[in-house]
Amino acid sequence: MTDEEIRRQQEADDKMINAAYERLIGDYLNSRHRKKVDLIAKAFNFARQAHKGVRRLSGEPYIMHPIAVAQIVCSEIGLGSTSICSALLHDVVEDTEYTVEDIENMFGAKIAQIVDGLTKISGGIFGEQASAQAENFKKLLLTMSEDIRVILIKIADRLHNMRTLQSQPANKQYKIAGETLYLYAPLAHRLGLYKIKSELENLSFRFEHPEEYAAIVRQLEDSQVSRHESFEQFTRPIEDIMRKLGFEYEIRERVKTPYSIWNKMQTKHVTFQEIYDILAVRIIFKPKDRKDEVDDCFKIYTALSKIYRRHPDRLRDWVTKPKANGYQALHVTLMSKQGHWIEVQIRSDRMDEIAEQGLAAHWKYKESSNADGTPAEKQEYSEDESEMNEWLHTIKEILDDPQPDAMDFLDAIKLNLFASEIFVFTPKGEIKTMPADCTVLDFAFSIHTFLGSHCIGAKVNHKLVPLSHRLSSGDQVEVLTSKSQHVQPSWINFVYTAKAKAKIQAMVRRSQREVQKTGEEMLNAWLQKNSFEPSLAVADQLSKFHECASREQLFQQIGEKTILLGDADVDELKGKNKKKAESSGGGWRKYVPFVKAKKAAQEEAQPELFIVPEGFNRKKPIYLNEDNIKQFIFIDCCHPIPGDDVLGYIDNQNRIEIHKRACPVANKLKASYGNRILDVKWDMHKRLFFDATIRLGGIDRRGLVNEVTRVISNQLSVDIRKLMFTSEDGIFDGSIDLRVHDREDLRQIIDKLKEVDDLKEISQIM
Repeated sequence: MTDEEIRRQQEADDKMINAAYERLIGDYLNSRHRKKVDLIAKAFNFARQAHKGVRRLSGEPYIMHPIAVAQIVCSEIGLGSTSICSALLHDVVEDTEYTVEDIENMFGAKIAQIVDGLTKISGGIFGEQASAQAENFKKLLLTMSEDIRVILIKIADRLHNMRTLQSQPANKQYKIAGETLYLYAPLAHRLGLYKIKSELENLSFRFEHPEEYAAIVRQLEDSQVSRHESFEQFTRPIEDIMRKLGFEYEIRERVKTPYSIWNKMQTKHVTFQEIYDILAVRIIFKPKDRKDEVDDCFKIYTALSKIYRRHPDRLRDWVTKPKANGYQALHVTLMSKQGHWIEVQIRSDRMDEIAEQGLAAHWKYKESSNADGTPAEKQEYSEDESEMNEWLHTIKEILDDPQPDAMDFLDAIKLNLFASEIFVFTPKGEIKTMPADCTVLDFAFSIHTFLGSHCIGAKVNHKLVPLSHRLSSGDQVEVLTSKSQHVQPSWINFVYTAKAKAKIQAMVRRSQREVQKTGEEMLNAWLQKNSFEPSLAVADQLSKFHECASREQLFQQIGEKTILLGDADVDELKGKNKKKAESSGGGWRKYVPFVKAKKAAQEEAQPELFIVPEGFNRKKPIYLNEDNIKQFIFIDCCHPIPGDDVLGYIDNQNRIEIHKRACPVANKLKASYGNRILDVKWDMHKRLFFDATIRLGGIDRRGLVNEVTRVISNQLSVDIRKLMFTSEDGIFDGSIDLRVHDREDLRQIIDKLKEVDDLKEISQIM
């Protein structure tokens, strides 16, 4: 570039940066927070200088990203100056020469603590197979448990990264989108940021499944006119009711998001046309007296029930008992005059603000006038904030004893922090919020570790039940204990909550360590008795002799007395076993079963798997074709076939596994080991066949199976490998194993089967 071009580029950059900053300041001045423009200006100028000359992949100056994150923090989440400054500075420590100490000296301890929590770390906490993503997420949660604003800023950071994801290569898109869907969207939901949660889900869906996303968006646009007419007809009588009740109100049309529609299509095995709850109605009213807003919700509900028939099983009362993230609303499903069920959400203006901005709307930090930016005081906790404090306490407990495996750790976080909730009562009538699917043992550990570790069962609604009994909302639970009861390793198989799993694993590990110590002492005593010097080499030799995976396993089995040391061990250490084997001419083959040798010979005949070399370009896509497809590993978790949206994962042996992008295992891999994800594309020409299974359900009648097989075999010339049908009370359920070339073949088969009378459900089994 010439000097003139550089000057013009700089002027354009400055104009863009200044416009974005002015918009941020304008929105901040219009907010209800204390006005600390000088502090924000200081943070902006510092970050601008620190990131000077650096550009994002999109080509824009890097400082535009921190400004955009600060804009989301201010306008979409509703936080104040401390959070805005932290957002502006969140990448300074990670990407420049400045340190956390520099931030603390210039902006105070609180902003420095938040920035530190947002800075990625190096070094492992999960051992050799460390997951950088899990490590950084753990650090994020550690800081979040001290200051909730850390995670709110991180979600804003992730939202802007998702909005600008198109500039990244495909493998990075899958990694970031998968991690977002697996961790950050549920986290936003848990914090009450429903609008942001929906956008994160949609953006993830758009980048991972672009064709399906475009198809659903197109169908939503095509049905917009008829949907709006239904909304107008349905809400006209509601407006009359609201006027008669004398409320200031607003009625909004809420349309199901593309991701929600696609997710329902996958889980319910239905088409777009078969989803009837795409439209929902939201009634937002201003109560005449704030203390009557709960009663007003039920008053509106009662009035609606007089003009529309309500669904008896679809009343959701989050007004009298809000969700743990503070969400309040009354959800009721009503039958429209056109014969469609429509969900109506009734909420006050205050409840709506909490629903839109989540935690930030009621987690009030009073910005202090202190130079370091720390809050001078905090308001009294509301019931919602007490729930949130309990949630943060749960996070601390998980972090105190994390899973040694990265994917297990992320699973524990996901399952327990983002799960649906049920309400369980203690014998004294106190309400305790628990995750759905929890057991009696989970409940016992949630109250106290002693109670959980000595639990022998419970009385649920005055009936005796075992430890593994799953609780339902409304259950009253009395935990039964015994001093003679101790934690059993098998308990880990049926508990659900992170707290229970962590406590059980900690106690089992403690017990195992004691057994291993005893086993090691027994081994050393035996060695000395038989004139051997105890050493690690000797322990390793005996571990190999007894086919133990590690020295610890050897000590464990000696301590449990499942290995009894004797003459064979003496011979092994003196080398006599090896001499016997050699004199018999058999080497070590007597330890290798014939079946294994046969299997090894078969494996040798298979094409060699592709091994990822050093310097392999992970940004370029891998094309699967008939010639190379056997060089890759197809795992049984999702059975991908040509035409599926797929990705590659580099395993610990540098081989490449192929998964569907929507596969649950792939979702965990994207969230844990994103740097190993590869873009994979199909280049197949209908020469190979792949296994696929179709599930069928419907009304049983004579000749139905014959009609189904005739459609598949005669009309479509597809081979049926296996067919299973069961029938009960006139309803049948069945599955058909087929050999197809690709996804298009499968789609044609399913479309053709839909023409068969009495087939009500047709879907592919993953």
